[in-house]
Amino acid sequence: MEKEISILITALGLGLLVGLQRERGKAKIAGIRTFSLITLFGAISGIIAYTIDNYLVLAGGFFALAILMGVANFLKRSDPEPDIGQTTEIAVLIMYSVGVYLSIGNLTIGVVIGAVVALLLYLKSFFTRTIPKLSEKDLQAIMVFVAVSMVVLPILPDKNYGLYNVLNPHEIWLMVVLIVGISVAGYFVYKIFGKRMGTGISGVLGGLISSTATTATFSKMASATKGSERIIGFIIVAASAVSFIRVIVEVIVVAPELTIKVIPPLAIIAFLFTVISLVLFLKSERKHDQAVPEPENPAQFKTAIVFAILYGVIILLIAFAKDKLGSGGLYIVSVLSGLTDMDAITLSMANTMQKGTIDPSQGWRYILVAGMANLVFKGGMVAVLGNRAVKKIVFPVFLAIIGCGIILVLLW
Repeated sequence: MEKEISILITALGLGLLVGLQRERGKAKIAGIRTFSLITLFGAISGIIAYTIDNYLVLAGGFFALAILMGVANFLKRSDPEPDIGQTTEIAVLIMYSVGVYLSIGNLTIGVVIGAVVALLLYLKSFFTRTIPKLSEKDLQAIMVFVAVSMVVLPILPDKNYGLYNVLNPHEIWLMVVLIVGISVAGYFVYKIFGKRMGTGISGVLGGLISSTATTATFSKMASATKGSERIIGFIIVAASAVSFIRVIVEVIVVAPELTIKVIPPLAIIAFLFTVISLVLFLKSERKHDQAVPEPENPAQFKTAIVFAILYGVIILLIAFAKDKLGSGGLYIVSVLSGLTDMDAITLSMANTMQKGTIDPSQGWRYILVAGMANLVFKGGMVAVLGNRAVKKIVFPVFLAIIGCGIILVLLW
């Protein structure tokens, strides 16, 4: 009895939620009361079908509801200004199905589906405003991400292959999905806020999209934009700070059980970097707002495949170094792989720690060493491309962070 009451209350709540949105949207066929009754109807039909062990009841209820919706839709067309959309009718059928599923399936999944329906209906005006503004590049980013995550990933075998039996196609591509997802999110944050927010968010966006590319772009810009060295220095430093926060997020996603063991030393570096970035921002004269130049499309199959290959190579190198060279070899792998990219070494180390191949107390050291190598590489870019004023700002910060990193590696 308690289970049935819980199902009916949940169905009523979801019906009220969806109906509230339709009532607010002035739907002519179904509002808050109708949706509540329809979802309850589905739940009761499911309970009856389960009790008498005859699921034809569900088909009968669905068929009756479809006929009612068809009649209502036909009558609606006689209005002076008929609404020819089918959204409400489809929502009615889905919410009946949700009510049924609450009775015979997983309650949590049913609640999630109902909430998603309400959210999609609520976001109508957002979609109407936003979709016409999407460029071809924006659509390509979305479609490629969908292909990478929902087409390629499910068909890849979740099985280890190759030397040392460490290459798992499904795991490798899952890392690709994570990185492409972060990059696409950063790209759309740029599209929404980047041009309006100017300097304050440029460093954050740079770290989300690519701190290395941001360092190169703004180092060159400093030579051509006199008087803006302080704010450019802030952007370069902030982008690197965000890249360390990104590393922490990647570790938490891939190896959540190891968070307490791995994250604290990385968090210290990220915290110091963030504090220094804030100080630079407050001290900078923001007379010349600089924004991150529009990035290239972050979701490309070519980029995804290159990252997958890089990740696979690093996984192999880690296994080889651990087998033949010991911890010293792993430090070499960390330095070389961290020079131009932090994501591959971070994800591969996190995945290896998660499997127990590398001790977490050593794993975070390899990640941090890769981060220090990455700072050295970016410092070299500033040295070659930037002017003297920017170097005076960036070099002391990078050296201080590298020094702190070395101390943590040796003494933590």
